[in-house]
Amino acid sequence: MLIREMTAEDLDAVAGMESENFTTPWKKDDFDDLLDCDDRGCMVAEEEGEIVGCVVYHDILGDVDITNVQVKEAFRGRSIGRKLMEAALEKARSVGGKEFTLEVRASNKAAISLYESLGFVEEGKRKNFYSDPVEDAIIMWLR
Repeated sequence: MLIREMTAEDLDAVAGMESENFTTPWKKDDFDDLLDCDDRGCMVAEEEGEIVGCVVYHDILGDVDITNVQVKEAFRGRSIGRKLMEAALEKARSVGGKEFTLEVRASNKAAISLYESLGFVEEGKRKNFYSDPVEDAIIMWLR
């Protein structure tokens, strides 16, 4: 498996995966906007030419917001999410990222466990943050 920065050639695959994984998915244009931004990035996981995961981050003066983490369902349980997160953290740190935050659905125990294993800790909640279905978000930080 290869972890690398997203390119324009990956946009259809990433947007398609987004539609499969989320009830309120980002659009292709949302991912396309990441290609020309110095303060944002997207890393993809590629296996045998297929995009199987991605992570999106946004650096705001050293505070890095992890805005999107996903792995295709058939590829889950193979540490792809961990490898994507480690690559994003490393890349963001290399350009000045110091602290990292993210929101996660309160019911997403697998993701919460991954983030905790990377050193993230819960620091708050956002009531009814998610829709379809409505659910609280847990706010986590890695400082």
